[in-house]
Amino acid sequence: MDGSTIEITTHNTLRGIDPADWNACACPEASSGRAIDPFTTYRFLKALEDSGSVGTGSGWNPHYLTAHQGGQMIACAPLYGKNHSQGEYMFDHNFAHAFERSGGRYYPKLQIAVPFTPATGRRFLTRTGFEVQGMSALVQGAVQIASDNDLSSIHATFCSEAEALAGAEMGLLHRTSQQYHWYNDGYADWDGFLAALSSRKRKTLRKERLTAQAFGGEIIQLTGDQIEPQHWDAFWDFYQDTGARKWGQPYLTRKFFDIAQDRLRDDILLVFAMRDGVPVAGALNIIGRDTLYGRYWGCAENHPCLHFEICYYQAIDYAIAHGMKRVEAGAQGEHKLARGYLPATTHSLHWFGDAGFRNAVARYLDAERVAVDDEIEILTSYGPFKKVKVEEQE
Repeated sequence: MDGSTIEITTHNTLRGIDPADWNACACPEASSGRAIDPFTTYRFLKALEDSGSVGTGSGWNPHYLTAHQGGQMIACAPLYGKNHSQGEYMFDHNFAHAFERSGGRYYPKLQIAVPFTPATGRRFLTRTGFEVQGMSALVQGAVQIASDNDLSSIHATFCSEAEALAGAEMGLLHRTSQQYHWYNDGYADWDGFLAALSSRKRKTLRKERLTAQAFGGEIIQLTGDQIEPQHWDAFWDFYQDTGARKWGQPYLTRKFFDIAQDRLRDDILLVFAMRDGVPVAGALNIIGRDTLYGRYWGCAENHPCLHFEICYYQAIDYAIAHGMKRVEAGAQGEHKLARGYLPATTHSLHWFGDAGFRNAVARYLDAERVAVDDEIEILTSYGPFKKVKVEEQE
């Protein structure tokens, strides 16, 4: 192999990949602080694998891609074989149904994604200086794998906008959707944020916080060494309850949270509602360099507005206190709009082996992008900010 040749390799486990090589592509900035995207770090993806949250029986079968040139890893991607569409949050059930009605077999398919994580970040992880050739090699490698194995499709979900545009230039199909994100406009504190809202919305948020905080206990924030093993016992109960109601069964295993205590606790913010020393509700957030990612919530008791307080307002408090640029509150939920979280565009890329089906999906996605843009514009106009604030953000 000469120095210009790029070699693509698939790996069924991360154990055969040097963590330093992976992180040099995924998070080179972490050598001087936090990773921008904590979800594509070696330690997070390895925690999913080691805990059995992905792998045998999960429907997420690892086939991590690496690209080497001249003896150096220049790119990698979290690639999974999927036999269902669960845990993706960029829904393609309509594609699956249409493909199978036409006589095709949609599953298995390939997914370039962070499992169970609707958070925007790079999916084609390239070493600095190898952005173009690295992404191109990973795309070509994934397409070759899909073609060789007669797989229906490839989906890179919650990729960055830059990747979406580059992928479209390569012939992949670009899809958009929307989430709700809170943006820090340099607020000094909670009252500074409230001052940006209309009078009516300001009063509503104040009332909700007072209502929530009257549940009969205290609300605490824990991160790093403040988190102790017993906190995960309580959170596991919350997570199981929510997972059973929303997805049928939880995506993450109990072992994942034990591993998180050991390897990931510096990346985690737990918010608990405590009464008499016992957690009655809680939320798990993942801490990035400039973004706080709200991930999971659950409760043992129902109290008015406590969900809003623990999931949204406490996250805003933390982001302001730590100078973070935004809070990503996960998928769906128009109720977030009234609480200061504005619509934001998310992106994905798609490849289909069947040319006729690809053309049909391309037409659908052209129309869908227009509809998403229109929806975001309309929803933004209904946001809680003063009129001048909305106009500035437009």
